[in-house]
Amino acid sequence: MANVNNLKVALVHDYLKEFGGAERVLLALHEIFPEAPIFTIFSKGRLGKLGRLGKLGEARIIQSWFGKLPFCDRLISPLRFLIPLIWESFNFREYDLVISSASWAITKGFGSRSITSIKDTTGITGRKRMVEICYCHTPPRYLYGYETSKDWQRHWWVRAYAAVVNHFLRIYDFQQAQKVDYFIANSKEVQQRIKKFYRGDSVVINPPVDVGGFRSASRRIGGVGKGDYFLTGGRLERAKNFDLIIKACNQLKIPLKVYGSGSQERSLRSISGKTVEFVGKISDEERQRLMSECRAFIVAAVDEDFGITPVEAMACGKPVIAYRGGGYLETVVEGKTGIFFYPPPSRQGGTSEGRGEPTVESLVEVLKEFDPQKFKPEDCHKQAEKFSKTIFKKKIVEFLDSHRFKTDLH
Repeated sequence: MANVNNLKVALVHDYLKEFGGAERVLLALHEIFPEAPIFTIFSKGRLGKLGRLGKLGEARIIQSWFGKLPFCDRLISPLRFLIPLIWESFNFREYDLVISSASWAITKGFGSRSITSIKDTTGITGRKRMVEICYCHTPPRYLYGYETSKDWQRHWWVRAYAAVVNHFLRIYDFQQAQKVDYFIANSKEVQQRIKKFYRGDSVVINPPVDVGGFRSASRRIGGVGKGDYFLTGGRLERAKNFDLIIKACNQLKIPLKVYGSGSQERSLRSISGKTVEFVGKISDEERQRLMSECRAFIVAAVDEDFGITPVEAMACGKPVIAYRGGGYLETVVEGKTGIFFYPPPSRQGGTSEGRGEPTVESLVEVLKEFDPQKFKPEDCHKQAEKFSKTIFKKKIVEFLDSHRFKTDLH
């Protein structure tokens, strides 16, 4: 990384609460820049004790004043109007390069206010500006009409509060986006959103997936699935449309295993038939086993930003049945590593191909005709390899090396 070897780097992340796709990106960035501190709104839990976070637990983590509040993880959403004040409390003047990992909390726009006077060895005074790269997982979904994990619109007083607060946060989000020097989008879907909402350009670097770990597990287990069940899971939240998957499997009376937990778990259990089994929170090893032995992995989220679980399933040599839309279109190769289901053409719309309301009927039709023997494990393995952590790091380093980061403004 010739262009950044002599630069002082900081990483910025929304908040540290659980280990998901965004945290995988942060972990990979930390591995590239092990000396860079991580600035975040709050950090919950003992990161060093959580095996999946690995070296992230060894990082120097600097949380904001908000992180010192009791129940800060529960308060951040209702008190989101404090986000500008939270980020303003950090000082990045001593850093040459900031890489922000942004999705929910408008984690961007730090560069333009970080200008300091400098004096070189000859005594000539000039100015130095910090450069910012924003790795954008997505513009905040709650600000731009995309489905979110929580059904915050069900109460009128919440809708009224959000209408006011979100209006000003959209303005703030746009203004902060204009201060970013370089955007990296995690998918073409997100790249389109950056163009639409921020009027900005970006390059696409897909997030890292532990492809090697899942493929190794598949080989250990035997490579060829032994189970007769379909599999789905993750964070059991409304935006993922697990209810649709369960209803389709109920209707056909076919076995379905669901892993994970979330706010929708009780509701999902209540609509499940006899062929649906909930296995709860499971270890990575158990998830790898379930993926390796299933007939296919099913995902149904509308406007998925990228979607890591389908790649994990393909790394296990398994095909994916996915809703035709969002990031799934960039990972699943139709007829080769999976198959799409979608609503009738008259109900499709939106900016993304196939965007529309998914239906139980459309999934039922695909499940009726699905034959796992039509898909070769080696094709799934090969497709998954495109999204490995090794490739992610390589592309990030190449991006950094391809830009000359001019911090000297004189």
